[in-house]
Amino acid sequence: MTLASVQGQPRAMDALQSALRTGSVHHAYLFAGPEGVGKELAAVGLAQALTCPEAPEVGCGRCASCVRIAKGLHPDVTYVMPDDERVSRGLAGRSDFTGTPSRELRVEQIRQLQERLALRGLESKRKVAIIVSAEQMNVQAQNAFLKTLEEPPSETTLILVASAMDRLLPTIRSRCSKVHFAPLPVEMVAEHVREARKLDADTAALAAVMSGGSLGRALALDVKALAQRKDVITAFESLRGNDIPGLLRFAEGHGGSREDADTTLELLLLWTRDVALAKAEAEAGMANRDLKALAAEVAGRTSEAALHRRNALLESARVAIGTRNGAPRLQLERLLIELCVEGR
Repeated sequence: MTLASVQGQPRAMDALQSALRTGSVHHAYLFAGPEGVGKELAAVGLAQALTCPEAPEVGCGRCASCVRIAKGLHPDVTYVMPDDERVSRGLAGRSDFTGTPSRELRVEQIRQLQERLALRGLESKRKVAIIVSAEQMNVQAQNAFLKTLEEPPSETTLILVASAMDRLLPTIRSRCSKVHFAPLPVEMVAEHVREARKLDADTAALAAVMSGGSLGRALALDVKALAQRKDVITAFESLRGNDIPGLLRFAEGHGGSREDADTTLELLLLWTRDVALAKAEAEAGMANRDLKALAAEVAGRTSEAALHRRNALLESARVAIGTRNGAPRLQLERLLIELCVEGR
């Protein structure tokens, strides 16, 4: 696990490797981009390159220092992440916390980080801090962290890993060197998913497209839900505004949890794209290739304006569920009523 092992991000890797070669490493980096595209892997690789005694400015990935960094055990490389993420990664148990583990990065965590960075390195001249899900810092934590950015400790590199850069204060963003990570090539994601999850080529390709170029999301997708995609799509297209019970049943069936609702909305967004491709007579790029006939039928009775509206409503529902803690079932009900009752 080194910078060289980060795949599908040539521009980001060129920028970091150039900074290492020329000795122009910034005191603070903001690794920004979608989830699951290699940002945290790159942060670990950069930490290795900055502290490796065997291959300075490169990182060998094999020495004791590099191995401990990869395992999160190096005394001079500090990881900071929300408590609920520590639980999900098996780094802590729910019994370690009073109440529900926080989804936010709290000001207390930032102050603890500042105390650690004020100490001299134990094994390496340089200290590194990796702030995972940096956009989860609450306002108090961001303000406290801003002081560290304004007056960084000597021989320290801060790496913020963020999937929603716009949730960070402009003053934080402006004080970091930004490294942008793009969605991974669909073909690359499909190949990794096919091998890792032993899927057939068509299912792996669909998972890759639905993930939006995120290997992490593709690996986490529910294969059972993917297998049922045809039923979901056909049921959605059969909904009518005068069948309110049918709309409510669809919302109930697919809004039982945040994960179920998000998967359904992702699928319908992808399906809407397929319909738009069918309308443009570009079926070769469709994800749901086995539903070309249905896509053509829907495209024939749906205007471009209606497709844009459908896409916007689906995106709005997904944002409400994912970032605003909207109730999944209620958001699906609202979506379907706006689509079917007020005009598809």
